[in-house]
Amino acid sequence: MDTMKFDAIIIGTGQAGPSLAGSLAENGYKVAIIEKGQLGGTCVNVGCTPTKAYVASARRAFIAKNSKALGVEVDGTISVNLKVIKERKDKIIADSRSSLDNMFSTNKNITLIPGKARFLNNFEVEVDGKTYKSERFYINVGGKPKIPHGFEGVNYLTNESILELEELPEHLVIVGGGYIGLEFGQMFSRFGSKVTILDRGDQLLKREDPEFGHAIAEIFKAEDIEVRLKSDCIGAKKSGDQIEVTIDCTEGSPTIKGSHVLLAAGRAPNTDDLGLENTDVVLDDKGYIEVNDELQTNAPHIWALGDCNGEGAFTHTAYNDFQIVNSHLFEDKKRLLSDRFTCYAAFIDPPMARVGMNAYDIKKAGIKAKVASRSMSKIARAKEMGETQGMLKIYIEEHTEKILGATFLGTGADEYIHVIIDQMYAGQSYTVIRDAMHIHPTVSELIPTMLENPEKL
Repeated sequence: MDTMKFDAIIIGTGQAGPSLAGSLAENGYKVAIIEKGQLGGTCVNVGCTPTKAYVASARRAFIAKNSKALGVEVDGTISVNLKVIKERKDKIIADSRSSLDNMFSTNKNITLIPGKARFLNNFEVEVDGKTYKSERFYINVGGKPKIPHGFEGVNYLTNESILELEELPEHLVIVGGGYIGLEFGQMFSRFGSKVTILDRGDQLLKREDPEFGHAIAEIFKAEDIEVRLKSDCIGAKKSGDQIEVTIDCTEGSPTIKGSHVLLAAGRAPNTDDLGLENTDVVLDDKGYIEVNDELQTNAPHIWALGDCNGEGAFTHTAYNDFQIVNSHLFEDKKRLLSDRFTCYAAFIDPPMARVGMNAYDIKKAGIKAKVASRSMSKIARAKEMGETQGMLKIYIEEHTEKILGATFLGTGADEYIHVIIDQMYAGQSYTVIRDAMHIHPTVSELIPTMLENPEKL
């Protein structure tokens, strides 16, 4: 059979892929987009969309059970129906997939090719025995859960398979105290499961300054979620109808049994079976595709976008990858990878949000800085809402007076962190926010106030 040729081939329908396909098609390119699984990639199918639907249900359950202090008493039993929660999640996912399918099927310049792509050389890929050729390739293959050694012999859960459960785990043991482990831990605890979180470090969220990890541990403790730190999980085995996890630890039992085990020990790029060894594309020692400031690989006609390039494992960074590539194709203003500030949130309750540098980063870089801070317990709106857990910290460079970064833990933090993000992109002095008037009563009204007297870091 003859080789089919396209102006551009995109591998993967995650966040960056469909937007790029649409833009290329609009500009007259004949585009193929290849997908080995469900349309939408991680975010739509097993990431943001389903997990935030579960987080919403978990928060409703928590509020129903914990509103007595605000004068709201609920008579009777509050029960959680995981099957209904799953059905709602599945409907939201199906709607998103349908929208993408419609986009591809109605655009005459886009051809959707189901199946797994593998590079034959720098300019050809094979899918189910058929060869496709192009002068431009955009790799957007995402990532997958890491499976630690020692767990191969048990029926473990991942962030993907746990979303298929229709009955609540009696006791969910979570290996890993990062963002995924914390989100699932809190949501299933609020659903009614007993939850134990095991983490090898001496704090939760090891990338954050210690006070935030410790504060989150206290929040979880108040919700009867067991957190065991300095607990390196060696492996697991079946023990009757339970799973027994073996732990290398200095305190507590060296084993723990649970009805279910969730592995949340990080993610890895889906690059190991793409046939990249047949191309000039270079991988780093963790399997991520190395890219330059324009997201080009070592092969200048091949770009890598999304989680597989190691430049951010988030939906928003993947979409920004599309914006970077698209700007060099069709826009006057060219965007660069180095333009963006790292920002993300842990969607626990209350959420933790972060942009730019934290205290550890600043001290390591030897930058003279100031810090503005405020406890959520001193913010009027937080008191009125009955949600006073957490703290706000903003870091300012002494010499330039520009904001270096911020970490917020508190109700609504995932939204008002954007006050800081936008200011950082504006490149203005922190005094612009300090002198601004914000609406009362809000949490963000305290951001100007807390910037009035920053202290030396």
